[in-house]
Amino acid sequence: VIGIVLIVCLHDFSEKILEQTVHQHVMKLNGIVFLWVGSNPVLSNLADSMPLSTLVLGDPSETTQNSLAQRLSKTKKQVFVSYNLLMTDSNLSLLVENRIKKEMEVHADQF
Repeated sequence: VIGIVLIVCLHDFSEKILEQTVHQHVMKLNGIVFLWVGSNPVLSNLADSMPLSTLVLGDPSETTQNSLAQRLSKTKKQVFVSYNLLMTDSNLSLLVENRIKKEMEVHADQF
């Protein structure tokens, strides 16, 4: 009998961005990455990056998680994104995305 080995990596990081504490939680499981972004422990939406960005859960008028999942899929991994921040500033999502990309460079093994 051949067993399947599942390797799970967890990585958390937080930063204050535009006066709002933003928490990010990454869970990597055999080539699939789940990224949760938020300020409160809520899962209000979820988007999948493969083959095209698809909303799995949440309000279809909110497209931030779809866009972020699509851009992060350039890592050649399937990426699920849950983005749960109120848009208090139009630059917030760009700053959050840049912070995630910086974390991906520094901790590539966690993504």
